[in-house]
Amino acid sequence: MTAETRTDIVVRPVRDVDAEALGRVHATCWHETYDHLISKAALEAVSPRRMAELWTHWAAQGDGYRMHAALVNGEIVGFVGSGPARDDDAPRERELYFIYLLDAYHGTGIGQQLFDAAVEEGEGLYLWVADDNPRAHRFYARNGFALDGASHTEPFLGEELTEVRFVR
Repeated sequence: MTAETRTDIVVRPVRDVDAEALGRVHATCWHETYDHLISKAALEAVSPRRMAELWTHWAAQGDGYRMHAALVNGEIVGFVGSGPARDDDAPRERELYFIYLLDAYHGTGIGQQLFDAAVEEGEGLYLWVADDNPRAHRFYARNGFALDGASHTEPFLGEELTEVRFVR
């Protein structure tokens, strides 16, 4: 993506009508992000339709949640979500649940725009990220997060994924 096309980037709150497009992007992002961590067979179970159904739920969470989509030339290319902490031992009251961006748009600044839409400046929060995701680790470190030593293994698509916790 060139600097000239970057002017067509819009980051806006997720809408109910976005569920299908978000499902497609979400499924693609999971394939791009987890292909080295989860078997191909498990990832093949991830369908745009299944992800769209999840988005129908996520889009209607309420005021405490910040769900935004990034669009380039009118097409959703990424999304972000934050809200109340979900863990009993949460180190902060808010959690960054996810931020995904299609690989083709990494390094364009869109990820930062998504982050800024879901996280207030200087806001304390935490997140879980795959242990073997160095690109994401660098992104979160640039945004003031640090590993706090917590980790867990989560069931993920019938397999296991080790995640580490970052806190800001």
